[in-house]
Order: sequence, then structure tokens, then C-alpha cells
Amino acid sequence: MAAAYDDRDGKIWVDGQLVEWREAKVHILSHAMHYASSVFEGERCYNGKIFKCREHSERLIQSGRLIDMEIPYTPEEIDAAKYAVLAANGWSDAYVRAVAFRGAGLDMGVSAARNPVQLAVIAWEWGSYYGEAKWDGARLDIAKWARPDPRTIPVQAKASGLYMICTMSKHAAEAKGCSDALFLDWRGNVAEATGANIFFVRNGEIHTPLADCFLNGLTRQTIIGMAREKGIVVHERRINPLELASFEECFLTGTAAEVTPVAQIGDITFTVGPMARALSEGYEALVRR
Repeated sequence: MAAAYDDRDGKIWVDGQLVEWREAKVHILSHAMHYASSVFEGERCYNGKIFKCREHSERLIQSGRLIDMEIPYTPEEIDAAKYAVLAANGWSDAYVRAVAFRGAGLDMGVSAARNPVQLAVIAWEWGSYYGEAKWDGARLDIAKWARPDPRTIPVQAKASGLYMICTMSKHAAEAKGCSDALFLDWRGNVAEATGANIFFVRNGEIHTPLADCFLNGLTRQTIIGMAREKGIVVHERRINPLELASFEECFLTGTAAEVTPVAQIGDITFTVGPMARALSEGYEALVRR
């Protein structure tokens, strides 16, 4: 069994310096801990190359701006920090997490304009996010929480606070023996899983929810591009949950999830079929190119 995440050997990049893993700490009065003023990126390194490294760094900075938090590093500096962490730990295949947050400073209330914005980059070796479901198909619960109206939150920010309902919903799903949970949006349409975007297949065509109230994932964009290059029709649209039984296949996409087939949502079953398999193999070849 792997050690707890706060008790490992290795190096973590914090505010411009590589520090010992166990010494990478923040103050208890860091604003992010109290008010969720934090954004992050999850990335994977394959064969020594981080897939879409620059796009992730640029999105991190944009996420910060969307929550009124200017990150004091350039994309080039963030990229360099990621590779420095990988080199320091001797990893060529790993998950990489960059997190920017408001630290402790002169403010401790809702307002935190005078507090410093900090940046840390961590990496660890991580296998399949969904375990055996990567091959056998994930089982999804249907979350009781809904993805909110985009007028209430900055939906295109990868902000830590937006994951609160994800944690609760995944805990509830795991208690039922499921891998994850499917969110509907505030209108009652299909949205996404707790940490992955969702796709469906019917008659050789792909259908995926329109990313108008959740993060338009980089892996999602990659898979849509791959499918269209192969001549596969992709419909980005609102999907009513009553349609679920009409789809033959279903799969999830995300940096951690990669491409994972879904075998069941609630009482509805899907075939772990050729479309998901082909796209999974194509994605694997692309990221290791």
C-alpha cells in the first residue's frame, strides 16, 4: 500500500524552489483553506513528455483570472516547474498537479486582495484512475446534486471550490459500489461525471453534452478532434436523461480518466464496444507519440 500523500520521499516545487516532500506545507490561515480561493490543473506525463503541457499552464492562469486571482508566473515558468519536479523525482510517466492558491497574508475574510498568490507543482506515479473499470467499464450512480447555472459560478475555471459536490457525489457512488457519479445540470440535462466528461454512441455517431455549464476538458476537446478526423460525426448538444437507454456505448474522458468505457448508469447498461476501444487506443498512441 502506498504511503499517505503527506508522508513520501521526493521533491515538490513551491514558489520557485524544490523542497523536500514532507516539508511542503502552508499556513493554517491560508485563504484557500477557508474560502476555496484555489485553482489547479491535472496533467499526465508519458515517456518524459507532458501531454498538452502548455495548454494546461495557460488554462491554469486563465482559471486564476476567472476567480479574480492573478497567478504571478508565466506559462513558460509553470512548464519549467513541472519538468523540474519530474526530473527531481526521476519520473518519466507520472501524474502532474499544479495548484495556485491565495496564501496567508494581511486579510482573513471573504476579501483577500492583499494576500500573496502561491504556486506549487507536485507529481506522483499513478495508474488507471478507475482501476479495472478502464477495461471492463465503469458503473455510474446518478448524483443527487446538479451542475449549477453558469450565472452562479465561473464554470470554465478549474477551481477547487467547484469540486465540493464532486467529492460528495463520488463518496455516495462508491458507497453503492460504483466507480463514479453522473451529474445532471440545473435544467435536468446530462452534464458530466465528477472528474470527467461524458460521451455516448448511437448508430456510429457520437453525442456529448454541450459544455455550457461545466469545464470543456482538454481531453474532451482532443477526443472530439480525433473522432472528427476519422470522419465520425460528433454532436455537441443538450442530452435529456430519457435518451440514455437509446445509446449503445458510453465512455468518459479526462486527464486522469483518459478514455474509460462505461458499462452502466443507474439501471441502464451499455456495451463496452468498438468506438470506445478505438478511441482509447488512438488516444494512448497520441499521448505517447
